[in-house]
Amino acid sequence: MTSSVYQKILNYLRMRSWLCKSKGKYTCKNYNHITMEHSELVAEMVHVERLTTQERLHLARHRRLQQLKVWRQREKEWLRHQTRHTSNKRHIYFNDSVMLLEAAARNDIDEVRRLLKKGVNPDSTNEDGLTALHQCCIDDNEEMMKLLIEFGANVNAEDSEKWTPLHAAATCGHLHLVKYLIARGANLLAVNADGNMPYDICEDEKTLDCIEGEMARRGVTQELIDETRASTEVQMLRDLQKIASLGGDLEYKDHQGATPLHIAAANGYLRVVEFLLDQHVSTDVEDNDKWQPVHAAACWGHLEVLELLVQNGADLNAKNKHDETPADICEDPEIRERIVELKTEQESKRLREAQGRRVRRSQSINTRTQSVRRTSIRDKVLTTKKDAQEETRLRLQAQQTYVAAPTANIPPLETNAQEVGDHETDSGALTSAVRKGPEGKDNESFLHEDVDKDSVFYVTFLFL
Repeated sequence: MTSSVYQKILNYLRMRSWLCKSKGKYTCKNYNHITMEHSELVAEMVHVERLTTQERLHLARHRRLQQLKVWRQREKEWLRHQTRHTSNKRHIYFNDSVMLLEAAARNDIDEVRRLLKKGVNPDSTNEDGLTALHQCCIDDNEEMMKLLIEFGANVNAEDSEKWTPLHAAATCGHLHLVKYLIARGANLLAVNADGNMPYDICEDEKTLDCIEGEMARRGVTQELIDETRASTEVQMLRDLQKIASLGGDLEYKDHQGATPLHIAAANGYLRVVEFLLDQHVSTDVEDNDKWQPVHAAACWGHLEVLELLVQNGADLNAKNKHDETPADICEDPEIRERIVELKTEQESKRLREAQGRRVRRSQSINTRTQSVRRTSIRDKVLTTKKDAQEETRLRLQAQQTYVAAPTANIPPLETNAQEVGDHETDSGALTSAVRKGPEGKDNESFLHEDVDKDSVFYVTFLFL
């Protein structure tokens, strides 16, 4: 069951490549390979980007006519050089569905009718999921479109980027095709991979008025539009929540290396991105082209998703396999400017954090050093000198007392109480002084020592 849920998630966005995206693909491309050198196409892109939708469409038709002319000329040359012996000639056969698409592209009504009567599926697709009905809406071929629908073609068929024929007709401004598709049941609220409905990408005023008028007649409200537009995101969120509850892998990669976070970032699914980040998925995961989710958000212009990714640690200096950062691949000037601001903020934050770590480490080291120094140098020296001075004072006092004692006159017995009290006080002071002598010294042996010599030696020793 989990694998089917994975497949559903990965089918939300079938992008052919993470390296390029054409937002107006039906106007910018004809989906018919034009025989031109790559360098010529690249050089012409600057000019094509300035063209309007209708001008691009006319250019695509002109290129298609040139291509068909070249093919016809080559076919004539090939037939001219054929040998008369055809027994060993190799024959090339194409699938009927391929022949249907090719005949529809060159507006061969008879060939298309023959193939449809033969039973070929009218909804046959090419590698991009494009049907013959899509091609008719691009080429403004109403007769071919009616023929296909008559044989059961799906008016709501989706290509690999979820564009319907109505999307194609609306963006090309083909009013009569839009009316016919709507009359045949085309979905006005169909949402493509970019999150756009047909009216979102319609530039022709008359065609837009037709679509919006029909939406109003059907009672379509803004609330319904918002709900429909968010339906894919809601479904993806539910599927991911189910995977998480089953203990599944939320960083599963498809054949292009894209994870659900890549897909959500590319589509601007903010709620899905929030859920995945809450589940602690990696923000620096890379696809096969080394694109990170922040690249996808920048490329497709989803600023809120981009800011959310950056807040959760996404690196704006990350480079893909072409050494491109998110700012390099962003086409929107305003979003690119915001990316530069976010990058500056990100780098400033990293610098502050690095400085904070250095300051804390420095303070910690200094605190320990000062503590050790206070204990082992300053306090110890002061304490030692104070003790030495006190002991020296007591020794000198004891020396004077005991040296003067033998030669002192004995006071007479007839003394008053005050003299006796003073005498007792002095004796007590002397006794106290003797008792406070230095440890390790015997007071009796001290009395027999040469006091002057010993005192000088002790004081000298203490101050060395």
